[in-house]
Amino acid sequence: MTINKHELSQALSALTTQGVIAYPTESVFGLGCDPDSEVAIQKILDLKQRPAHKGLILIAANIEQLENYADFSSLSNEQLDKIKATWPGPFTWVVPVQASLSKLVSGDFDSIAVRVTQHPVVQALCTEFGKPIISTSANLSGEQACTTTQEVEQMFVNHPLLDYVIDQPVTGLENPSQIHHALTGKRLR
Repeated sequence: MTINKHELSQALSALTTQGVIAYPTESVFGLGCDPDSEVAIQKILDLKQRPAHKGLILIAANIEQLENYADFSSLSNEQLDKIKATWPGPFTWVVPVQASLSKLVSGDFDSIAVRVTQHPVVQALCTEFGKPIISTSANLSGEQACTTTQEVEQMFVNHPLLDYVIDQPVTGLENPSQIHHALTGKRLR
């Protein structure tokens, strides 16, 4: 499964112009945008009807893309090795946040949820974009997450805040990614 040049171009165009995209992940469709654009992040929060205090996840092609957002230096070598052993894959880790990160991303927390994906479409997208993207499930808050392009289009039909939908499948993982706290090791989801 690969993203074609047209889809990649359309998605990148939306990301670089403060737009919002919907894209497949391992289990559900995600809504994404540039994590450095407060305008785009606010669009996602408005689109989902999600309160900003909850925070959002960042998804990346590799751990290096997350270093400007997550403070991996505050983790022990053992904690960092544990994280690296699960990536790329459907494991999200809550780690200390870089002080410069927008509160629209981290919410009311001094930590941020991050993941290195194994989904080839998202890996290609983040690689070409050169940094991570926001990753929150494609759904209205409280509703079931979308798992197909058709469900995304039905839920957000003609919504002006959704700029582009990547028409590729999720990879079939039954449940959303596990979430673990890097400092405590505790599983949160």
